[in-house]
Amino acid sequence: MDTYDVVIIGGGPAGLAAGIYASRAALKTLLLEKGMPGGLAASTEIIENYPGFAEGIGGPELMMQMEAQARRFGLEVKSANAESIKPVEKIFAIQTDDGEIKTKTVIIATGAQPQKLKVEGEEEFHGRGVSYCATCDGAFFKDKIVAVVGGGDSAIEEALYLTKFASQVHVIHRRGELRATKILQQRAMNNEKIIFHWHSVVEKIAGQSTVQEVTLKDVRTGETDKLNVNGVFIYVGTRPVSELVGNLVQLNERNYIITDENMHTSRPGIFAAGDVRQKTLRQVVTAVADGAIAAVSAEKYIEENLKP
Repeated sequence: MDTYDVVIIGGGPAGLAAGIYASRAALKTLLLEKGMPGGLAASTEIIENYPGFAEGIGGPELMMQMEAQARRFGLEVKSANAESIKPVEKIFAIQTDDGEIKTKTVIIATGAQPQKLKVEGEEEFHGRGVSYCATCDGAFFKDKIVAVVGGGDSAIEEALYLTKFASQVHVIHRRGELRATKILQQRAMNNEKIIFHWHSVVEKIAGQSTVQEVTLKDVRTGETDKLNVNGVFIYVGTRPVSELVGNLVQLNERNYIITDENMHTSRPGIFAAGDVRQKTLRQVVTAVADGAIAAVSAEKYIEENLKP
């Protein structure tokens, strides 16, 4: 069995950028992705703040270009789920659902997943009106009424996107003002289809075969009210997909991987990049930078520790 120089786990912007840099450095590199490469960025309709695209670029298109670029430099991409990582002497054995892979270094780029509300009806109606991806499911709600839960950039971007299909979009936010950037706030405030419910949280999602209503609670008074909607789109934060290395590297109190500025984790030979690591800004542009740094650090680690 050949030993890889670098195995990247996760095919979002961080993983693909690491693949570009590692492959271009002539390192034998494999990217493992259990689904389609692209990560959460591939489910974003338009990315307006990625440098070099004055009119913005579609998330799926940007991710396809990154993958094609990485493959051009020789990156191998394998559809498989990494189940465990075990240090073996100076290298690592990665057990996947398609066999074992050996590698000198590992870059963890598994990203983050949407946080759930954990309210009654959320699990029951997932896929039947409850969604975490407006780009994926928005078209199913043409001329219907939907709710968006959250007040950050993702929530407001997706609320604006949903106005292309829905007749009304109710934004439910626990605070009295949005956390989204000012330009997004202005667009949302100026959109006549968007209605705001301040100081409110969703207490229950209900319906029969599909979502029909949500129960809102005023966080100041405790009073509840019902809102008739056909869909609920939830954007209340993310959680890191770090379970794979929870027993190998140091995590913070929210289970994000702790790294230094060179993407080194507490375990020599394992690096982390993108949304799975502890950082202040989780955007495509920072994920790409993380991936590039991780690949260069992996190359340096091999040179300094594993060359005969």
